[in-house]
Amino acid sequence: MIFSRKRAGDGRDEQVVLDENELDAVTPPTLTRGPYDISEAPAGVARLDLGSLHIPAVPEVEVRVQADQQGVIQQVVLVHGANALQLGVFAAPRSEGIWDEVREEIRQSLLGDGVAAEEVEGEYGIELRAQIRTDDGPTDLRFVGVDGPRWMVRGVFQGAAAVDPAAAGPLAECLYGLVVDRGQEAKPVREPLPLRLPREAGEQEDAATPDGDRPAAQSRQV
Repeated sequence: MIFSRKRAGDGRDEQVVLDENELDAVTPPTLTRGPYDISEAPAGVARLDLGSLHIPAVPEVEVRVQADQQGVIQQVVLVHGANALQLGVFAAPRSEGIWDEVREEIRQSLLGDGVAAEEVEGEYGIELRAQIRTDDGPTDLRFVGVDGPRWMVRGVFQGAAAVDPAAAGPLAECLYGLVVDRGQEAKPVREPLPLRLPREAGEQEDAATPDGDRPAAQSRQV
């Protein structure tokens, strides 16, 4: 796997090569329906370990991350063709899920921006679908929430996959095979769970980049 980043100011691409040890396993994935808690995750699946999220290695899916200079990931987006899936994972209480509340907050936020969101029944329960205006024109979004044991995964599909779930293809496989490592620390409800670059990516970057010459944020692709 290769991370690519664009250096601030000069637009050049740099690459950091990850060896197979950075994956949880090196066998081809056999995906069933997740996301899974790490205590229940199927064995024998190649996954990229980003800390709280372990993303299955699905052919032709790029994993794009934005990280700060400490290697803490701020955003994870999976891309396949013209479709994208943005992932987030958050702390939740042990006793109940939070997607219903979060979904309503998203709906109200969109409404405040003049965007009407439609609730529809999806594979994981009620989803939100909306169309927003961007500099590139109208963009369709589909918000999916999955409540797990003390965590919640939020996915936002863009492209044709936002309108037709059947078009999600490999991105849906990534969601089905996603693994969450919640950890045991007490965390405030809805706090994002920590994400980080694979260890070797950070080490190679430190070796290749002079001190004081690191941009505040970096964008990479796997």
